[in-house]
Amino acid sequence: MEEKSVSGQKSKLNTVLYWVILNVGTLLLALGVYFFKGPNNFATGGVSGIAIVIAKFTSDIPYLGQTELIIYLNIFMLIIGLIFLGRDCTFKTIYCTLVYSLEMYLMKFIPVTLPMTDQTLLEFVYAMLLTGIGSAILFNCHASSGGTDIVALIVKKYSKLPVGEALIVVDCLIASSTFFIFGIETGLYSLLGLFTKSFLIDGVIESFGKSKYLTVITAHPDVIKPIILQGLHRGYTSFKGIGGFTGEERTIMIVVCKRGEAIRLKTQTKQVDPSSFVIITDAKEIFGKGFSEPF
Repeated sequence: MEEKSVSGQKSKLNTVLYWVILNVGTLLLALGVYFFKGPNNFATGGVSGIAIVIAKFTSDIPYLGQTELIIYLNIFMLIIGLIFLGRDCTFKTIYCTLVYSLEMYLMKFIPVTLPMTDQTLLEFVYAMLLTGIGSAILFNCHASSGGTDIVALIVKKYSKLPVGEALIVVDCLIASSTFFIFGIETGLYSLLGLFTKSFLIDGVIESFGKSKYLTVITAHPDVIKPIILQGLHRGYTSFKGIGGFTGEERTIMIVVCKRGEAIRLKTQTKQVDPSSFVIITDAKEIFGKGFSEPF
């Protein structure tokens, strides 16, 4: 009963932590778009890019600025998603879309002049960092802020068109349009931002899920076993192997753990068994008890 109670508490804590991280990702995305991406017309694709381009022609119409257009477009995409996708339009997508739109609206009341600096490159860096990291956090939580992601789901459901390629083409068209609307400099920044954000998202997602995969080859598994089980509170898989050079039998122990734990395991293993052979490789994603769980 006590183990079930501890397990239940950990599960609740993980759920709370998940939603905190999800909200942090949404907030970073909203901050990047409102304070840096929008004011500098960095149209790098997506709903925010479409809104930035349209706002150029609706600036004289009340309640049709960049922020309002982003909110309207996101809500429109959400309605379309609910109509065409039904249950496939998940609660997390609905939640993130509404929170993101609400945050964008509330930021209008912050008394600050935009853009905040006259350093375009500095603003570009912060725009890409905040939106890239924010998007990566959402993707890592198996969520999104809606927008063109909903279009991707609809395309995937009703056609055989490669969704990734279709979205890249649309984003490139949005970014390229800024050359004609906002000038060469903004157009170059927009195209650069499109590719920079893609690489940044991939890099951040990989760093979130990256752990270590260790293979320990030893003649003394009994002295290494307590380090893994009691020291790291990790499990392991073991089997017997024969050395090709010596012909002697060895125990092969496979362990997956976090980076810091891998360093501890390597150091302590060499202390108790100097003749052991330790191989450490990167594991991009691990799903299972003690690691990431698919949401």
